[in-house]
Amino acid sequence: MSLSPAYWQGGQFLLPKGLPVQHPDLRSVAGFMQYQKRLAVFSIITSMAVFAFIGAVSPGPVNIMATSSSVNFGFKRTLPHVLGASVSYAAIVLLVGIGLNQLLSQNPQITNALKYIGATFLLYMSYKIATAATDDSQSVTQQRAPTLIEGGLAQGLNPKAWLVSMSGVSIFVTPNDPGSLYVVIFSLLSFIICLLGVGTWAVAGGLISKKLSQKQHQVTFNRIMGVLLSLTVVSIFL
Repeated sequence: MSLSPAYWQGGQFLLPKGLPVQHPDLRSVAGFMQYQKRLAVFSIITSMAVFAFIGAVSPGPVNIMATSSSVNFGFKRTLPHVLGASVSYAAIVLLVGIGLNQLLSQNPQITNALKYIGATFLLYMSYKIATAATDDSQSVTQQRAPTLIEGGLAQGLNPKAWLVSMSGVSIFVTPNDPGSLYVVIFSLLSFIICLLGVGTWAVAGGLISKKLSQKQHQVTFNRIMGVLLSLTVVSIFL
């Protein structure tokens, strides 16, 4: 019996008329279709991971802050910043995935306000980094590493984090069904990969700190990182 009438439509395998349910050819075709479906899901998840990885490891305010904090305060004291930024980004993806992207698209003034609030916060953090005390300074005890809240704010107040998440949701979540499953998967992947990506920059800062044993080198490094972080503010408005 020919199986040509069997085909996919609307995400379902339509059975050819008159073909018994237990027909061996039907079972083999259905199995092949299930295999294709699983392969498609795997492909989507892999693409999600690559998308999240590129965003997580690329230079940006959160990663610059992680490196600077690790140089000045060590990797362990930088972990709250890394965790805060990762939780914040996963929350952004989740919020966008459940419909907040429509609100932002319909009300661009919200995104514009976010730009100015985020720019102000990042400039404040730039100043703190550029003027951070070095290890042999008497005021070092008054300095502290970025907190979990500050890490979350650095991510949450960055308009580009919202724009990137909106792009990811439109590519990987909106076209697929069920959307609720894919948005949860995308949020979890974003958290794990952001944790690894920002953590990598923090590890790099810990390695760099071993080369900055002299006070003048540390001061120069802090000023460079402060300038780089302030330059990310410019990119927000591009």
